[in-house]
Amino acid sequence: MSTATTTTSATTTMSVVQPRQQELLHLTSTPDITPYTRHGYLFGQKLAASMSPLLHSIVYSHLSLNWAQLRLDSPSIPLFLQLAQHPDFYGASVTMPHKVAIIPHLDHLTPECRDVGACNTLFLKTDLATGRRLYCGANTDVIGVRESFVQNVSDPARVYESRPALVIGGGGAARSAVYALHKWLGATDIYLVNRDKSEVDAVIAECTERGYGDRLVHVASVEQAEGLEGPGAIVACIPDFPPKTEKEMLVRRIVETFLMKEEKGAMLEMCYNPSPFTELGALAEHEGWQVILGTEALIWQGIEQDKYWTGRTNEELPIQQIKEVIAAKLAEASKSHTS
Repeated sequence: MSTATTTTSATTTMSVVQPRQQELLHLTSTPDITPYTRHGYLFGQKLAASMSPLLHSIVYSHLSLNWAQLRLDSPSIPLFLQLAQHPDFYGASVTMPHKVAIIPHLDHLTPECRDVGACNTLFLKTDLATGRRLYCGANTDVIGVRESFVQNVSDPARVYESRPALVIGGGGAARSAVYALHKWLGATDIYLVNRDKSEVDAVIAECTERGYGDRLVHVASVEQAEGLEGPGAIVACIPDFPPKTEKEMLVRRIVETFLMKEEKGAMLEMCYNPSPFTELGALAEHEGWQVILGTEALIWQGIEQDKYWTGRTNEELPIQQIKEVIAAKLAEASKSHTS
């Protein structure tokens, strides 16, 4: 867990942002916090399928804490900011569409949060000089990517260190993958493959502005892929849909070109909903790659969040129990999806 924080340039703080009057009317429909000693939120939209509250409930039960993470499905950042001022609030998981928009309202950012430009974790600190509560942003998605490889690849020096890497996609998860591959996983060049060139251009521009974009390479054709050294680590950040458009089919052919190279490695398949067993993962496994399921990233980023919120270490958290419960939940969801 990174404890270093960077002060944001925003002058607006949590304590002065108030919901608009009409948003106050929705306060009666916010989650009931009364059964819990402390509470946090999963703040975003379309949260029904999220396993984040389940993951954190396992931790709190193990630690005998009467805590809960509650779903706050809302487009309103001002509403969230008001709820976060409650004295029993401990922090929040921040998801789409708020990961970037929340940043100007925070007092401090961790280096990872600053460099990726997205916040998925809000945690609290106290200003020792004034006693004021400080609202801090972290990005544990990058930890999820890092630990998925570190915890599952037995020989990183052979598999992915000092080799190129490949990121498939161009959204927020792709940005986290690029950061983790650059910062911790020893990637040389990082290849970007995506159906939308403008998204790739945006990723390269943002990473360059933050000081780590010089080795990003947009791979736009099969011929280009054929001429490149094979990657050791692949992070796939796209939905598990069969390619249909011309651009989607081109992406698939480029990825297949990399998968079929003589030297293999490990692929983290970030997609796990409705099932972590994806078409792309099956292709990689067939070509001799080690495939790491996306639930690993989910679990490790969640564990990192609980380290911020509870102050506990990995050794004190029920990691194996979390893995077993998440696996069972996914098996149940996958069965109902295919039936």
